[in-house]
Amino acid sequence: MSQRVDLWVDPACPWAWITSRWLLEVARVREVDLRFHVMSLAVLNEGRDLPASYVDFLARAWAPVRVLIAAEARYGEQIVEPLYSAMGRRRHVEGESDEVRLIADSLREVGLAPELADAGDATSHDEALRASHHRGMSPVGDDVGTPVIHVGDVAFFGPVVTPAPKGEQAGRLYDGVLAVASTPGFYELKRTRTKGPDFS
Repeated sequence: MSQRVDLWVDPACPWAWITSRWLLEVARVREVDLRFHVMSLAVLNEGRDLPASYVDFLARAWAPVRVLIAAEARYGEQIVEPLYSAMGRRRHVEGESDEVRLIADSLREVGLAPELADAGDATSHDEALRASHHRGMSPVGDDVGTPVIHVGDVAFFGPVVTPAPKGEQAGRLYDGVLAVASTPGFYELKRTRTKGPDFS
């Protein structure tokens, strides 16, 4: 029987992108039912004192998550992964920085209505976006970002890894992460990052 794994992501985060590629690989080597959900770095950081450059980054991060939520509302939960994957590949692998082009091209690739792009500049889906965000984030607290993973009653931030492990190596990492995260009273395992995101 498949084990349900729920992943919360924001297309703006390179580390979430790598984790998502890892979990898609895990789904090839372990019996998991992987489901993608939307969180928002902009919602997460509301009201915080942040550098101007990051404030600008967060302002641009609203549009993709709004479009993802609008697409989910119209087409169902199953559309989140392919649309997120199209957005993430363009942003992180291909280096697309124009949000308008990224959204339009991603919608076209997945075969979705082009007018969904209009949701990027609207607040009409923000209540649903915040609800999705809080479903993912509330069980892990406010001092983490994305990726967030839920496996049954176990919820945690991470793993932050680069590049995404492949094949059985991906499966072994999954087994280990789940073993650690499932241990009562376990909170943190961390070391200084020495490399930036590797999307290979």
